[in-house]
Amino acid sequence: MTETRASAPRAGPAYAGWIGKVTASGLYSATIGLVANSARAKLVLLLAVPLAWIVLLHVGPIYQMARISFLDNYPPAAEGPIHTLGNYRLFFQEPLYFLPFVRSLIFAAVVTVAALVVTYPVAYYVAKIIKPQNRTRALLLLLIPFWAGELIRTFSVIMLLANRGAVNVLLREIGFIDRPIPLLYNYFSLSFGVIYLLALYMLLPLYSAIEKIPPQLIDAAADLGAGPFQRFRRVILPLSKDGIVSGCSLVYLTSIGVFAAPLLLGGPNSVIFPEIIASLFHGSSDKWPEGAAFSILMLAVSLSTVGLFMRVAGGRSVRLM
Repeated sequence: MTETRASAPRAGPAYAGWIGKVTASGLYSATIGLVANSARAKLVLLLAVPLAWIVLLHVGPIYQMARISFLDNYPPAAEGPIHTLGNYRLFFQEPLYFLPFVRSLIFAAVVTVAALVVTYPVAYYVAKIIKPQNRTRALLLLLIPFWAGELIRTFSVIMLLANRGAVNVLLREIGFIDRPIPLLYNYFSLSFGVIYLLALYMLLPLYSAIEKIPPQLIDAAADLGAGPFQRFRRVILPLSKDGIVSGCSLVYLTSIGVFAAPLLLGGPNSVIFPEIIASLFHGSSDKWPEGAAFSILMLAVSLSTVGLFMRVAGGRSVRLM
């Protein structure tokens, strides 16, 4: 009798009313009941949605892009597709394509470092200086500008840096300049705009890492005679390493592929690689394989660079936050 009870399947919870009638029906037991009473079925159902999302919206498009990058023409000719490596060789043979790619890597690195320098004091102030009961309000105030769309924020940068924008008007009113300073359509406006657009990706990981630092460690360092700079260098900075690595990785990966801001804020002398790729896709159809090859190259180099950075700077324990 004991063995029979032990081998009997576990019954599901009993419900009253019409819900109980539905769960007791044979149709329910043959359909939803099979999933509800099976741990394996629950696991499969739980993993199905994110896996489908990853495969259909991430792996699938990248696979299609890689497939097109090896074609000599797209759509393929009627006699069948011809595969070639010429699209990848073109990247290394033409300085017109290679130099903007190197420029994009340097631009993304400079933007990442600048975003870290700008947002780190803000994150520290919110995480350690502001009282705990007011930190949520402070974060909310910092997040309000990011509620607007990317284009709206980009045009706000144009209004700020234009010849008749707020910066030039203020400088003229205080007598600092006589004529407007050309702040738009150059690397300054492009860098300023991208940092403004991506500051949130740096701020939140930094805040999360700094907020977790126990204040007792900082107080103990002060009691042992460490000055403010020593406390920052020996205690705060090492303990916020995870946030630094995560924020820098997110900003770098996003800034290296930014597209709208260069079109609106950049000039003829500040063309970066995503603009080159876009021009290949927007042109005639026979440029699609070249654009796909350049996209795969940029994806591979950016992911490799970030992976190396995370391994060297953060070690194995650091993950994207």
